Amino acid sequence: MLTHPTVDKLHRLKLPIMAQALLEQIAHPTVSELSFEERLGLLADREMMEQENRRMNARLKKSRLGRMVSLENLDTRSSRGLDRSLILQLASGDWIKSHRSVLVTGPTGVGKTFLGQALGVEACRQGFTCLSLRAPRLFSEVGLARATGKLSRLLASWAKIDVL
Repeated sequence: MLTHPTVDKLHRLKLPIMAQALLEQIAHPTVSELSFEERLGLLADREMMEQENRRMNARLKKSRLGRMVSLENLDTRSSRGLDRSLILQLASGDWIKSHRSVLVTGPTGVGKTFLGQALGVEACRQGFTCLSLRAPRLFSEVGLARATGKLSRLLASWAKIDVL
């Protein structure tokens, strides 16, 4: 097998993870026991998984969520007034798919910011785009865009975001 020309072609096709996985397969003696289709499937799976991880990390970075928190770490004790079944329903992302809104309200210290961030992280994991803005920042960006005549551009960019 002409390994290096194949690896070079994979790099030119912008498939670097597949190229790396091919070299790892060649170095691993038990992989030769697999059929061609199985080996090719493993290479394709690895490339797809890495590409999806890169896209998810890019979505998380663009989201401005700050801390990367998860719904699994949300404290749903009864003293906080959080409905566990509602949290699980929100975690499914169905509200995003059906273009519904979620407004989190409550007194200080009950975890509104944490819940919002966790829902944003979960949305990014599911392939949705997200942008996190606290009210002062949101109003500041709107005011600046209005003053510079770029309000319609700002609103158009926000309209493309799945979860704001």
